[in-house]
Amino acid sequence: MMLLVLFATILAASVVLTRFPFFKIDASSAVLMDVKSGKVYYEHNASAALPPASMSKMMTELLVLQNVKEGRNSWEEPVTASRYAANVTGAKIGLRPGESLPLRTMFEAMVIHSANDAAIALAEHIGGSEKAFVEQMNMMAHNIGLSSQSVFANATGLSSADLKGFRSAASDRETVLTATDLAITARYLIRTYPEILKITEKTELYIPEKQQSFHTTNAMLPGEAFAYNGNDGFKTGYTERAGYCFTGTSERDGKRFIAVVMGSANTQKRFEDAAKIFNYGFGGGSADMGKWMNRAVKAIHL
Repeated sequence: MMLLVLFATILAASVVLTRFPFFKIDASSAVLMDVKSGKVYYEHNASAALPPASMSKMMTELLVLQNVKEGRNSWEEPVTASRYAANVTGAKIGLRPGESLPLRTMFEAMVIHSANDAAIALAEHIGGSEKAFVEQMNMMAHNIGLSSQSVFANATGLSSADLKGFRSAASDRETVLTATDLAITARYLIRTYPEILKITEKTELYIPEKQQSFHTTNAMLPGEAFAYNGNDGFKTGYTERAGYCFTGTSERDGKRFIAVVMGSANTQKRFEDAAKIFNYGFGGGSADMGKWMNRAVKAIHL
């Protein structure tokens, strides 16, 4: 009888700890996913569709990588910035209207520095227009299994209000994504195009044509303010609507996890919460489970 009770306790604990682990985060939404299996180990409001800010650029990255792999584009071809791309708000590399850079440089600027001007230039180059590119984004979202709650409205994740002044912008809707769908997107990128990690792990991008360096926005990389052992990517995001967001990936001892944090109050909180979630995946959760089970076994023997 006691063994049956113990088994039931273990089963209940495994479910409870996934929903209510022994740590607290302040973000609006979060999830922890195993890259190899796709299993979710932790979730908090993870199916709520929220503004993701620049984390939505992961879908832009995915389409660029697919087009290069399938031979429709090459890393060396020039990509030219439109007036819209050059004048967009937010993080950018200072493109001028008519300025051209290699596709690879534009891609790395978008990935490492979260450059909105580079993202729009890429979207217009590949799709013909940002609006046409957005159609490709949503089609890809369906193809890789994202939920119907997630909608891509532009190539950058900026709010529609930021884009209304540009005639060629895709500004009719707002981008919203769930934490789970963001984790699925990052997982798909890492598994399908593992070479992306060679870019996301960089802390600095030097652009010879501009004679200027641009720093990473991922403060969990080695040497950064919130460095986390094993982190080698992935994508930050911030807008006033979205708050401070982060999709990160870390690998230790052959285990790789993706942590998504949405709607944090400040940049420090998003990385602190991501660290808590990663710690849970890399053993913090199992350690807490052990302590919990010891208490449960003692209680049974009383």
